[in-house]
Amino acid sequence: MTATKTIAEAIARPAYWEDAKKFLMKKDRVMRRLIPQFGDACLQTRGDAFVTLARSIVGQQISVKAAQTVWDRFAKLPRKVTAGNVLKLKVDDMRAAGLSARKVEYLVDLALHFDGGAVHVKAWETMDDEAIIAELVAIRGIGRWTAEMFLIFHLMRPDVLPLDDVGLLSGISKCYFSGDVVSRSDAREVAAAWTPYCSVATWYIWRSLDPVAVEY
Repeated sequence: MTATKTIAEAIARPAYWEDAKKFLMKKDRVMRRLIPQFGDACLQTRGDAFVTLARSIVGQQISVKAAQTVWDRFAKLPRKVTAGNVLKLKVDDMRAAGLSARKVEYLVDLALHFDGGAVHVKAWETMDDEAIIAELVAIRGIGRWTAEMFLIFHLMRPDVLPLDDVGLLSGISKCYFSGDVVSRSDAREVAAAWTPYCSVATWYIWRSLDPVAVEY
């Protein structure tokens, strides 16, 4: 029982989180103000690689609320959301859940990669970030941004800076540049102080825009 609890706690709270908070508050004036506002809240993972990636595909180019609605409908179709079960679903049923034809294709391709062993899930723990990104972007519908979200939310890698993320750029604009438009270069400059905890700083920037935690 204790071992199970320990594993669950490890999944819920990244081991580096407290160290990251102290580091960021020491190095960055905005983080010093921002981090205490959210108490013990921290990054969490759902613990399932396929589900995390499937959710990210479902959520592409639609609001968080709409994505949750579509996901809830889709997740009721199989007994459990697994690669093998998704491959058994009918296209018409997936479309009826609110998925576009393209997202259906993407989810099927994702399921094929997982079901056929084309992705090396067990090796990811020992692979570096860029190697995992390269493997993931080979799947239809997964670009660099989705792969980076996966690194942050599933593998909980501490130092990912998703420069294609609109929320990150918007948050940096609001917190560091009084609302002025910022470039990727500006964001990279700000984030130089965050390394090796860019993922943690990014999470707090997201929270500054929306008090509800982002999840994938």
